[in-house]
Amino acid sequence: MQPKDPTADIAIIGGGPAGLMAAEVLAAVGHTVTVFDAKPSVGRKFLLAGKGGLNLTHSEPFEPFIERFGARAAHIEPLLRGFDGDALRDWAARLGIETFVGTSGRVFPKDLKAAPLLRAWLHRLRATGVRFAMRHRWAGWADDGALRFDTPDGERLVTPRATLLALGGASWPQLGSDGAWVERLAARGVDIAPLRPANCGFDVGPTAAHAGGPGWSERFATEFAGQPIKPVALETEGFANRAGEFVFTATGIEGSLVYAASSSLREQIARDGVATLHLDLLPQLTAERVLAEVRHPRGSRSLSSHLKSRLHLNPLKLGLLHELLTREQMLDAATLAAAMKHLPLTLRAPRPVAEAISTAGGVRFEALTQSLMLKALPGVFVAGEMLDWEAPTGGYLLTASMASGRAAAAGLAAWLAS
Repeated sequence: MQPKDPTADIAIIGGGPAGLMAAEVLAAVGHTVTVFDAKPSVGRKFLLAGKGGLNLTHSEPFEPFIERFGARAAHIEPLLRGFDGDALRDWAARLGIETFVGTSGRVFPKDLKAAPLLRAWLHRLRATGVRFAMRHRWAGWADDGALRFDTPDGERLVTPRATLLALGGASWPQLGSDGAWVERLAARGVDIAPLRPANCGFDVGPTAAHAGGPGWSERFATEFAGQPIKPVALETEGFANRAGEFVFTATGIEGSLVYAASSSLREQIARDGVATLHLDLLPQLTAERVLAEVRHPRGSRSLSSHLKSRLHLNPLKLGLLHELLTREQMLDAATLAAAMKHLPLTLRAPRPVAEAISTAGGVRFEALTQSLMLKALPGVFVAGEMLDWEAPTGGYLLTASMASGRAAAAGLAAWLAS
């Protein structure tokens, strides 16, 4: 065991966007800050999230932006009033990163990449004196209150004046956010909502073509796993009919439209054991038009050829109908037409939290002061995905994480000053 480090001023544990933003705020007002992270480098989830184009925030007005946070909107609102989407774009501009608004309203760096932004950010942090301690895995507290870190050189003990935890949730644990902090904080009396998958995929239940067990039939999974379905609209309990697209997997469904409904679907499964959603395979057509086209005489053509010709159904949508409907239902024009506009699909389970884009649950706001300090642990502040909130993809997650980092840092600075 190494001796305790008496020089630490503020320890930030977790080098994701929330932790780095907190470090920036605290260093700017003269504090000596060390960012500790278990990995060899910081921002790993941030970099991976940016591989398909870094979605920084969303351009929609403040009020609908806040509504995306559902039950926790009232707790997130004061954080975002201090640092909203426009403020994030201004912050990126000061790093030399130009942004643009995409057709969906999402905001991206002009080059779509995460690495240039992170490099510029780290350069500025180091210039203000922020220090980084890599390969330092937080292991809780020693009996005398010192922070314990497991390092390649053995255990290190650090006694800062204050601590800010930004350890993420439990999604993508290979990048560092493994949820190991839950047990440590719970043991200290911190009230924590169980971590659950958010913005996640789901496994389907039995289908008409595979009634013997859950999941797609082997034929459907082999032919269509990995393919997107579009255009399509989805609705379920607590989620209004919305158009978009999603992707079939070997065991179920995932993708943007599914992620948007994931909170409602997850809660239905928790309550009832299953969730049911309904798909409109032809959102551009009325139900009356679909029925008329199905009933149109098809002569010697097969039903599949008829539907392709009259309704331009692609093989995937046809395959889905054959997967979910019985032969008798397929041959009844009224039933088939109704199914194309309101096709039920049963889901039996969300995919594991480790596969999810983000995490629901975490430190309850009721366990925190308004400045995001743990009531049970004075001098310990919390930010980012550790907090009990969730939001859909689209820049909301990142914006709120960074806003919470700024708010927790401001609270920490005020606490030290008092």
